Amino acid sequence: MKYIKQICQELRSFADPSKAQLVQKYFKTGVGEYGAGDKFLGIPIPQQRSIVKKYFSLVTVEELFALLESKIHEERGVALLILVTQYQRTTTLLSKKNIYNFYCKNTRYINNWDLVDISAYHIVGAYLLDKNKAPLYKFAKSQNLWERRIAIVSTWWFIRHGLFQDTLKITLLLLQDRESLIHKACGWMLREVGKKDFSLLDNFLVEYYATMPRTMLRYAIEKFPEELRKSYLRGTR
Repeated sequence: MKYIKQICQELRSFADPSKAQLVQKYFKTGVGEYGAGDKFLGIPIPQQRSIVKKYFSLVTVEELFALLESKIHEERGVALLILVTQYQRTTTLLSKKNIYNFYCKNTRYINNWDLVDISAYHIVGAYLLDKNKAPLYKFAKSQNLWERRIAIVSTWWFIRHGLFQDTLKITLLLLQDRESLIHKACGWMLREVGKKDFSLLDNFLVEYYATMPRTMLRYAIEKFPEELRKSYLRGTR
């Protein structure tokens, strides 16, 4: 555990208590909310990344796990950003597989939307690009909100490589999800599909928009031409 103390000390040197209070409200950390009990130091991502850059090649798996199970949100964030950097820098399939397995084994600590969004597609999506996508469908059916978000956000890597069907299929699995964070994530990924293939998204929405949560639809059509966007919102498409 050579570097844990140094990382935590350096993180705390960037701490901003006033900002921490604001982000704790933003990330819904109150009783009964999705981030209940999460603790923040108020450290922006650029400062977290500066620490990642310094330590990503030095920390051990044990140290990463210790960071990842921390009760401090930014410490978990740094652990995930280190994992992403290690995944991107390694050239061996075995190392990538080990990082992917470590990530999937520890999803209970990836427990807020920003932690999912900075890491899932970089690791889970990247690893599964040319492999069986069954793990994503298992996540999509999970009782864990964050695993369901991992499932859909991971497909962003596929979208970037011109592969859209898993995004559409997983969206259908999540179409009646009760969580707005899933509605937003699905709508976001659909919007990304539309940037690559507008007709595919439009055809998909024509079939499913009437049964789609309103938030999901709004996110999906955000970049549509104004009249077409309004027609979806009016239900006249």
